[in-house]
Amino acid sequence: MLTVRKSAERGHADHGWLDSFHTFSFAGYRDPDWMGFGPLRVINEDRIAPGAGFPTHSHQDMEIVTWVLSGALEHQDSLGNGGVIRPGEVQRMRAGHGIAHSEYNASATEPVHLLQIWIEPDAYGLEPGYEQIAFAPDSLQGRLRLIASRDGRDGSVTIHQDAAIHAGRLAPGDRAALTLAPGRRAWLQVAAGRIKVRGLPLDAGDAVAIRFESAVDIEALDASEVISFDLP
Repeated sequence: MLTVRKSAERGHADHGWLDSFHTFSFAGYRDPDWMGFGPLRVINEDRIAPGAGFPTHSHQDMEIVTWVLSGALEHQDSLGNGGVIRPGEVQRMRAGHGIAHSEYNASATEPVHLLQIWIEPDAYGLEPGYEQIAFAPDSLQGRLRLIASRDGRDGSVTIHQDAAIHAGRLAPGDRAALTLAPGRRAWLQVAAGRIKVRGLPLDAGDAVAIRFESAVDIEALDASEVISFDLP
């Protein structure tokens, strides 16, 4: 069963320096039909103006994954981690029993466009932690590449949940298969471009919830970028 979540139906907040779309209920946007999808709690598509960002703030008991689509995001946290995240790099911050961090556009002239993802952990009060991994561009091209998993397999970052995140960049006409084991469900987010899933056209910002399926085929109609979530 496939359920489409259209981009225009998402929550939206424009703060001037931040233009943010919320796939699920977040901050001042609340929709009881879209509180999350299994342990997947947040997918925020953020565009941050040059030089702007989030000053230091705290999180607790959440696995926070950041995927930059264009531009560069500068990160600092209370564990002493710091760096810049660029396209093709994944950051995982385990909030655990408490972590404080800041996120700023690393450029004074260009916006940064990113997806920030929150996944509920399967245990609380964990030790906070941080990972950042860069993937070779060709490893993301024409397929779904694992970027986050419970066990860190295939060079992915680790998340404390029985979930897996894949990312892929597809050229027009490329096809990729999203497969699911029995009892699993999936969420597919179109980060850029246009795709078709089982005849359903999906544009950038659209998503589809997938239940009771063993596999679905993805076909790129334009140059596209997709993120998939394999969930319990």
